[in-house]
Amino acid sequence: MSNRILIIDDDELVCRTLHRVLVKFEYEVEYCLDGEAAVEKVRSYEPDLILLDIYLTTVNGLDLLKDFQKNFFGIPVIMITGYSDVNIAVKAMKLGAYDFLLKPVDIDQLRLIVEKAFSNINLKAEVDKLQAMVKDDILTKDFFGKSSKIKKILSAVEKLAKSMDTTILIDGESGTGKEMIAKFIHQNSPRANGPFIQINVSAIPRELAESELFGHEKGAFTGAQQKTKLGKFELASGGTILLDEIGELSQDLQVKLLRVLQEKKFYRVGGEREINVDVRVLAATNKNLEDEVKKGNFREDLFYRLNVGNINIPPLRERKEDIPVLAYAFLNEFAQKFDKKIKRIEPSALELLQDYYWKGNIRELRNIMERVTLLLEEDELKDRHFQFLIPQGQTTAKQGDEFVLKVPSKGIKIELVLRKLIEDTLRITNGNQVKAAEVLGLSRSKLRYRMEQLGIEVTRKVGPTN
Repeated sequence: MSNRILIIDDDELVCRTLHRVLVKFEYEVEYCLDGEAAVEKVRSYEPDLILLDIYLTTVNGLDLLKDFQKNFFGIPVIMITGYSDVNIAVKAMKLGAYDFLLKPVDIDQLRLIVEKAFSNINLKAEVDKLQAMVKDDILTKDFFGKSSKIKKILSAVEKLAKSMDTTILIDGESGTGKEMIAKFIHQNSPRANGPFIQINVSAIPRELAESELFGHEKGAFTGAQQKTKLGKFELASGGTILLDEIGELSQDLQVKLLRVLQEKKFYRVGGEREINVDVRVLAATNKNLEDEVKKGNFREDLFYRLNVGNINIPPLRERKEDIPVLAYAFLNEFAQKFDKKIKRIEPSALELLQDYYWKGNIRELRNIMERVTLLLEEDELKDRHFQFLIPQGQTTAKQGDEFVLKVPSKGIKIELVLRKLIEDTLRITNGNQVKAAEVLGLSRSKLRYRMEQLGIEVTRKVGPTN
């Protein structure tokens, strides 16, 4: 808060006196002697508080007050008046004035009223900021999983999080949990007590993107009705901002973002005063920004400025060990939300989840767990509850590949099908279990488990020797 005060009074001696006193109180102060020029002065100076004399030579102070309320709503106005004008001062307060001072102005009273006004202004700003903060529960490392890949990522994340200002680019497929990693960084950083503001660049109409990021002044464009709209950068001041889908940012905004990163300053749309901001910037994308730079879609200097720290989140199908952890986390979340008593996921159901392709990654898994938990009335999730995933998990064979499955009219047990499939695969790989697991898309431990379950001997060769 800059604590700017504008004095509007046609008595220059009064203005000089108030100016001298308020500057001693460490406020930034200017004054205007011409009532007719007052509106333009407010627009150019952008004060946080106005001291306004009721009687001006050319303009009535009450008319100016109405004008300020209409065009600069939100700026507190303290009226200055003589002893005989108390009734008029009360009328001014009914019109929206914050308070009034009697002439000759008592210095102690002046200081008290001005300090109270700024205390209320600062309180309102804090409330606005708190309302914008993310209210999610604190994330722990355990939430993300236990695979070696995610452990390595979290180790790097914890180191990067300790910095106050280091920009970090988080990339990975859609739904891999980039925003959760960003929240984890914020919550483990020196800025943890500040706001965490997230904005999806791709979800904002291009013509409104600058206003959303940096705010705007009244009348800056059609539809800008408020005196001032704070942008996401101002709301995030003192904390962290996540620019999700940064690859969708337009070229002109890329230039402005680069300046903010370098100088920590910007202008609101339609504003004439630079705004200083103290914020850490995280960016996320599902695009390869290096390729976008080569194509000319993304500025190279901005890419390097964002990519000081880099975190790549692998897709869920490449870290299947994490699926049970995430599945249980989402089960607990939705069981509580929907007042369900489900506490367990059957091993065969977990296995089915691990074998699924998860094109939508963690987001898709979360949606599936929400759907099943909501609909289920039992106390345990079984593989039959996820059977609807199997058709979606099937992949189309590449050209030249052949896979034919003929189901007898009388039916067949699934155990026999699995046994035949594993035995044929082991025969093709000459009993090499590692290669067989790769062919079947399983881990070696899961293949061994299936072999033991189905009574397939764990030998180097299966079937006749050629």
